[in-house]
Amino acid sequence: MTSPPAESESRPGRSARDCVTIELLPLGQRLSVERGAPLHDVLFAQGVEFACGGRGRCRKCKVRVLEGSLPVTPDDVRLLARAEIDEGWRLACRGQAGGDLKIELAQWEAAILADDSTFAFTPQDGLGVAIDLGTTTLVAQLLDRRTGHVLAVRTALNNQARYGADIMSRVEFGSTHAGQSLLEKLIREQLGQLIVELLAAAPGRKTGLKEVVIVGNTVMHHLFCGINVKPLAHHPFEPEYYGMQMFQAQNLGWNLAGNPTVRFLPCLGGFVGSDILAGILATKLHESEVPLALIDLGTNGEIVVGNRERLLCASTAAGPAFEGARISMGMRAVTGAISEVNLVEGRLRCRVLGNTVPRGICGSGLVDAVAAGLDLGWVKSNGRLANGGTLTIAAPVVLSQGDVRELQLAKGAIAAGLRILAQRWGAGLEGLSRIYLAGAFGNYINRASARRIGLIDFPPDKVQPAGNTALLGAKLALFNLSENEGRYAHVLRKIEHVPLNEDPAFQDIYVEEMGFPESMTGSGRLHPLALERP
Repeated sequence: MTSPPAESESRPGRSARDCVTIELLPLGQRLSVERGAPLHDVLFAQGVEFACGGRGRCRKCKVRVLEGSLPVTPDDVRLLARAEIDEGWRLACRGQAGGDLKIELAQWEAAILADDSTFAFTPQDGLGVAIDLGTTTLVAQLLDRRTGHVLAVRTALNNQARYGADIMSRVEFGSTHAGQSLLEKLIREQLGQLIVELLAAAPGRKTGLKEVVIVGNTVMHHLFCGINVKPLAHHPFEPEYYGMQMFQAQNLGWNLAGNPTVRFLPCLGGFVGSDILAGILATKLHESEVPLALIDLGTNGEIVVGNRERLLCASTAAGPAFEGARISMGMRAVTGAISEVNLVEGRLRCRVLGNTVPRGICGSGLVDAVAAGLDLGWVKSNGRLANGGTLTIAAPVVLSQGDVRELQLAKGAIAAGLRILAQRWGAGLEGLSRIYLAGAFGNYINRASARRIGLIDFPPDKVQPAGNTALLGAKLALFNLSENEGRYAHVLRKIEHVPLNEDPAFQDIYVEEMGFPESMTGSGRLHPLALERP
């Protein structure tokens, strides 16, 4: 991911008196910005997350003022403790650069999962670009379609994230007046720039781009293609249209030589997007003789169960906890995040990304921490903390009772969705031969910890991290166009979208699956009355 320059360029006609300097620690960057500029805009360019879309709801964008002045706002008073305010903490989304500032922020370069898989293909003319358009992150690769070689890679945070970190926050903003058009403009401009950068990074290859293939979840599909997102904001949460969309580059505002074709692959229904279609193609789920499962644990949990005869898919509202959202000290898997927690001689040993002081905990660390807490007896099978207070992971990072409950809600949704799909398909959980885990979280999670908490209650040899299957599927689509369109039609004919909220057994199964196993091999299913509220 490319970082913005440490010093921003002054616009013509802007005097030094109109500018202030912001020093960002521990990044060591100094920014020259216009006096009065919203910190929301300045810091988002550095990668700071605004999980609630900068609406002053979530506390995730806290910064600490080390030098200079940042006035306390009513939202600071409402969301921050008095001691935090006294220590200089403020909400960045509510501040303005009124003067020179030195601030401390827990923001770092994100690790984004790309793909270096080899695959069979039929050579084609020209170049192609494959894009995995995620809610949080973007990955784009430039390929030579004659050799299949990846010529360049670019990654970035999705610029739309400043208006909401998770899917539903993005839908909420997109449903407001002018919100959708703004989000559409942002992502089209950003992807167009990524393609320009890819071509510039491949000497002698600035011409010859024939095709761009994009995959993403249903919300990203709509916000790129200009399809109304409002139906996704309310029951029955079904899109107006989710088929494949085709554009010419110039119609997207992209000035690319040859005006290449741009295809956004079709979604599968509800919140199950074309990234899952790409995942099916990448793992060859649709060609298997035995029943398999594909689970993508991102900002939205998506599940597919089936084989070459029949496929079932569903989505669950599980991802925010796995990506650190709604966790009191949660953050992405970036520098300063506790990413692993191991139990060594009865004590917790943590790995902190960047080998620095822990500032929070990401999804993989959260799963490890609760798994260790279960083994130590600090967390009960119903999710209650044994001490009635908090669970210290590595000072100052702690888990609250509410954090454990958020994990239960997330893991219960995934486990219930998988159980229902397996039952509907006719195999049952025991009949699934393999579970593929897609996406960054699915590749970094400790499978033993996932089993310990009952998230994926399968032997480790049945669970296989599958990498960025969305990007691999998009790359496959750059070759053998007619054949791939035939594959899409073949998959779409055999797949059925299952709205889990309409399944009469879902609520009971969901509550049952919220419990934690008593042991590594024990069931975590609870009687509905056993799940106490915090």
